[in-house]
Parts: sequence; C-alpha cells; structure tokens
Amino acid sequence: MNIEDYREYCLSLGNDIEEKLPFQKFKNGEGVLVFYVMGHMFSFFDCNDFSVISLKCQPERIEDLKAQYECIGNPYNESPKHWIGINPLTAPDDLLKELTRNSFEIVKIKYASKREQKQTRLDSAEREHIQPKVKYTKTKKK
Repeated sequence: MNIEDYREYCLSLGNDIEEKLPFQKFKNGEGVLVFYVMGHMFSFFDCNDFSVISLKCQPERIEDLKAQYECIGNPYNESPKHWIGINPLTAPDDLLKELTRNSFEIVKIKYASKREQKQTRLDSAEREHIQPKVKYTKTKKK
C-alpha cells in the first residue's frame, strides 16, 4: 500500500480522526505523521521513510504476528510490549488494514471507557449534591 492510500484509509476509520506532524521540532521527527483518535495516537510513520508504520497491538498477539509475518517487527520509537511495526511496502493490504483498525479500536475503546468512568464520577457527584470546596479568606478590620 502506498502512503496516500494508507493515509486515506486511516482517515476513513471515523469522523473523530486527527492527523498531525507533532514532532517537527525534533531533528529526526519533522516528517512523522501521527493519526489520533480521542486525542491519542493509534498509528504513525515517517513520511520520508515509509518502511515502518507503528501500531498499537494487544501484547498477547505480538509474538504470534511476528512469527507468522515477515513484514511485522518492532515499532519505531515505542514500547514493543504494546506496539508493532509493520512494513507497508511488503505487507498484504488486508493485513495492514486489519491491524490498523485493530490499533484504532484499542485506543478508542480504552479512552472511551476512561471518559465514561470520568462522566460517571461527575454524575455521581451531582446526585450527591457535593459542592466544591470554597476557600474563604478573612479580611482585616480597619
């Protein structure tokens, strides 16, 4: 899959996808394109060297994927416990799409769950009529 087709595929995964070049201040990072869902990375690659795409992956799947596919290895600059690297030039398109969607869903589910937990805590506080603590200061009598 070429770089433009991959970019279009990432953007097609949802209306809440953002793409950014967040590492432009770093010497080797100015061309790194990152795709985000809910403000968190799910895919990134160097536009100047489109030989490795880094994707989130379930830790229990990583070793099997590496053993099964030569196109899968370590990610670029991320923990190999939770990320994989895949060569888009040699990977079958359906595998690349499946692993990219998987990465997108891992991140979306994780952060949607955290957002729901936070909202539940806020709703609970409202039901209990918990008032925010207000700090009072004494004024000096003149």
